[in-house]
Amino acid sequence: MPLSWSCCVMDASGAVLESVDEDRVHPTASVGKVFLLCEAAERIVDGRLDPHVMLTRDPTLQVADSGLWQHLATDELPVIDVCQLIAAVSDNWATNVLLDVIGLAAVERRADALGCERSRLHDRVRDRRLPEHPAALSSGTARELAEVARRIHRAASGAPADGITDAAGAMVERWLIPGVDLSLVAAPFRLDPLAHATGRVVLWSKTGCDADVRADMGVAWSDGRALSYAALATWEPGDSVGDDPFRLMHGVGDRLAARLGITAA
Repeated sequence: MPLSWSCCVMDASGAVLESVDEDRVHPTASVGKVFLLCEAAERIVDGRLDPHVMLTRDPTLQVADSGLWQHLATDELPVIDVCQLIAAVSDNWATNVLLDVIGLAAVERRADALGCERSRLHDRVRDRRLPEHPAALSSGTARELAEVARRIHRAASGAPADGITDAAGAMVERWLIPGVDLSLVAAPFRLDPLAHATGRVVLWSKTGCDADVRADMGVAWSDGRALSYAALATWEPGDSVGDDPFRLMHGVGDRLAARLGITAA
């Protein structure tokens, strides 16, 4: 089969409820931006990064595809708004600007602190990847990414979580909840992509899409029960996989909804 598929679903304690090839390393496109957000949040919390300092949209860091900043008139935004753009619309230009401030080495150390051995943000976003560049923007395993999602939500809920403080976890989760891409694991919940911060079920997801990648990590919770997940589908360039990545992703969402007692439409 041309498609490589991995997934992992955990409950709040970290017990694995569902898994398929969960330790396989996949390219994960924009999913690795979560590590950048976690590091930025920790720096805001401990005072190393002023959330209101203005960052300039450097033309040398411009990149196309996902994001809104490229369509806005303003060349400057405060750090906190840059983080919100990255979390909500996976803004590529905002990612490069923030990464230029924080540095890749610090983001790698944050991934280590969050328990990751093989999940990383490797580089800034680029329109073209040349031989001298890392082969992928980010990569990871379903098990590690589901665990990172679990720790973010645990910290946001005020419980101890290795690698992220409760204040930083709450900040990251607040940035991620408005995320507009609900096309993968979250699709069966049929939430409004532009307004889903409240309701019987709340979820956040950080997705990554490329020509041969569909990746998603996040948390869904309802009535005090939370489930974290990561689902990764990759294939060789040029292979025809049809709707299989979406079918597999939506299947994970269906099962999440069932476990939470939600009737997915």
